[in-house]
Amino acid sequence: MSTVRPTLAVLGGTGAEGAGLAFRWLRDGYPVIVGSRDVARAEVTAKELGNGAQGMTNDQAARCCDIAILTVPFAAQKPTLSDVKDALAGKILVDVTVPLVPPRVARVQLPPEGSAAQAAQSVLGDSVRVVSAFQSVSAHHLRDPDYEIECDVLICGDDPDAREQVVRLAEAAGMRGLHAGVLANAAASEALTSVLIAMNRRYKVPSTGIRITGLVEDPAV
Repeated sequence: MSTVRPTLAVLGGTGAEGAGLAFRWLRDGYPVIVGSRDVARAEVTAKELGNGAQGMTNDQAARCCDIAILTVPFAAQKPTLSDVKDALAGKILVDVTVPLVPPRVARVQLPPEGSAAQAAQSVLGDSVRVVSAFQSVSAHHLRDPDYEIECDVLICGDDPDAREQVVRLAEAAGMRGLHAGVLANAAASEALTSVLIAMNRRYKVPSTGIRITGLVEDPAV
C-alpha cells in the first residue's frame, strides 16, 4: 500500500541550496512547491526542476504545504518568517538558515537568541514546530543525480516526532539524518558551517561535510 507523502514547500527555493534540496526530494517522489518573493522566479525554477514542481510566492507555498523548508540568507530569515507566520500555524518549519555575517563568513557568529533556529521559533511562536537541519550540507553537488552526498545531517528540535519526519527527508535526499537533541543544540550545527567554510578555503575544496562515527545502524542490535 502506497503512503501519501507530505507536500513540501521550499521557501527561498530559487537559490542553490533550496533548489538542490527540492531536486532531490522531487526525484524521490515528494510533491514540492518552490517558494520565492518573486513568483516568476519561482515558476522558472519549478519548470527547470520538473517532476511536477510548482512555483508560488512564499506565502502561497506556506499555505499549501505540510512541511516548509526555509533556505534564505540569514539577513532575510526574520522578514520571511514574519510574512509566512500565519500560514505556517500547526505545521513543521525546517530551518536551514546559517547565521553568516559577511564578510567574515568563516568565523562563527551566532545571534543573540543562541541560534538562527531559536530565533525562528521566537518569531513563529509555539504553534509551529521548528526543526533545524541541513546547515552542513553543501549545495555544490545537490543537483547532480549521480553524486553521493557523504554527509550526515544533524537534526535538532524540541518535538521528537517533527525531528523524525525530518530524518526521513534527509534519507530521501540521499543523506543520513541523525537526531541531535533539542532546538538549542542547533547552535553547534550552525556554527559548524563557518568551520566547514574555513576548511574549504584552506584545503581548496568546494564541499567538506561531517560524518558521525561510532553509531550502531540498527538500534535493535
